[in-house]
Amino acid sequence: MDSERRPPKGGRRGRSDRAVSPVVGKALEASIVVLYVGLLSATLYGGVVPEYRTAAGAEVGERVLAQSAERVQQAVPTDARAVRVRAEVSLPRTIKGARYAVRTDNRSLVLAHPDERVGGRVALALPETVESVSGEWSSGERAVVVVRGTDETGGLAVRLESAEEGPTR
Repeated sequence: MDSERRPPKGGRRGRSDRAVSPVVGKALEASIVVLYVGLLSATLYGGVVPEYRTAAGAEVGERVLAQSAERVQQAVPTDARAVRVRAEVSLPRTIKGARYAVRTDNRSLVLAHPDERVGGRVALALPETVESVSGEWSSGERAVVVVRGTDETGGLAVRLESAEEGPTR
């Protein structure tokens, strides 16, 4: 009878050990889930998501250039010489979370963005009566395309301006 009262060598065994087993199991399951979520988050935010944002930013940049070129081309009349047109152009405030600019280069529009992978160039299809294309739009301001006749040669001048700039020159 004495052997029944004394605990066996190596510690106590019995009902109290069974109560610890589910707690340890649940703790291991929870730590595996936390580890899985952590690895998944690190993978997505470390590689997949930034690449997707860059690709999406490049797409938005191309769309901005195409729509801007379309608005500039629509503002220029084909046969008129003594004309004054002022048309507003809608631009998104940011592309890929950063401000950008649309500027002219000869008879093209160029998107200048801090990320070199987001940007581009599009040629403008303008009538021969257009003598000059100049100016720049900043994404933080209201953009306006101004077309006016030149007094000297009777041609047209196209200028990209901010709506806050005041009267056209």
